[in-house]
Amino acid sequence: MVESEKRGWTVTLAGTGINFALGILYAWSIFKDAIYKAVESGRGGFDWNPAKLNDPYSICCLAFAFSMIPAGRVQDKCGPRRTALIGGILFSLGLIGVSQSSDYMVWALGFGLLAGAGIGFGYSAATPPALKWFPAQKTGLIAGIVVSGFGLASVYIAPLSDHLLKTYGIHKAMFIYGAAFLVVVCGLSFLLANPPAGFCAAGPAVRPESNKTKACASVEAGPSQIIRTGKFYLLWLVFFIGAGAGLMVISNINGMAKKSFGSASFLAVAILAVGNASGRIIAGTLSDRIGRERTLLIMLSFQSALMFLAVPLVGGVHPSPLLIILLAAFMGFNYGTNLSIFPSLAKDKWGLKDFGMNYGLLFTAWGAGGFVMSRLSQTLQVKSGNYTSSFLAAGALLAAGALLTFAVKKR
Repeated sequence: MVESEKRGWTVTLAGTGINFALGILYAWSIFKDAIYKAVESGRGGFDWNPAKLNDPYSICCLAFAFSMIPAGRVQDKCGPRRTALIGGILFSLGLIGVSQSSDYMVWALGFGLLAGAGIGFGYSAATPPALKWFPAQKTGLIAGIVVSGFGLASVYIAPLSDHLLKTYGIHKAMFIYGAAFLVVVCGLSFLLANPPAGFCAAGPAVRPESNKTKACASVEAGPSQIIRTGKFYLLWLVFFIGAGAGLMVISNINGMAKKSFGSASFLAVAILAVGNASGRIIAGTLSDRIGRERTLLIMLSFQSALMFLAVPLVGGVHPSPLLIILLAAFMGFNYGTNLSIFPSLAKDKWGLKDFGMNYGLLFTAWGAGGFVMSRLSQTLQVKSGNYTSSFLAAGALLAAGALLTFAVKKR
């Protein structure tokens, strides 16, 4: 293994580790359940409206996504190290802030706005430097590995959070997470680095020296150019649908699994996380082979079918634990594919020069989708007492998104 490749894998694993910490977002359904119990019992000072229990999560998704725009600019101009360092500090301050209060506004601003912005800065710094160390033939694979850390985080955060909540309560649990992630994210940020100027990672098919520069050449488009194209808005809309549907399930999975698992419902969160992470790696690799749009079509179609299947399954009187596990795993898998395919599409179509800013603009679809779908789902669930309307709406949107992939490929 050449020295540049070793450095590339160090950067890739550091980015994966940062995302492994920032993925606490996907364990929100466990924290929401603890807050809901506090609201019902009248203890702990949580006098929230039940319809607003998903608000900190929804705002976090929105802040995460829209902070990717300035974070992408900082990453492009100042490098990934400083960007991730800023993210680690903001993220930890947000968690430590909510550990001191039960007030709705403090949680909306702390977990929602501050921690969300921290996640955006950390996340935006993890993938671009890793992609720059490897050839185009590995774009999907490397993107999938880096973002898999974010998806896989709930595997340890779900059982750990369950333990911390039972042992210390939600406030101390948040303080512990804030302090720990300050050390982890800021520490790993010093391992992130872009390759030297003029560096070109040639793929295995590129052997003659005369072709090396050509292999590294790509279309380079800046933010002001991409937002004037119909391709950008088509991709944005498909990302909005795919991400929003998945985040709707993630924000509610702990409650969905209550009938089957009882107090062990956190297991469904962990199972979904395994599917989420594996979907990012497998779909990234598959998209390198069969194309991004085709992989996206398969994923959206499959996810749509699962949403309609979930209506009788989750709404049943005695849902099968095995089927709930399979549903969570496959929904997580399909959702995870979005997070490796869309950064790969951004690199393929617009190049790496302004990748941070370009992908930041595209990533606003993730935040908008999470904000709209999670809030809509919570409102419908409070009014109806079930998730039927949420699943039906998500299934219809995903079917429409699958059809839009044909337009994306045509353009």
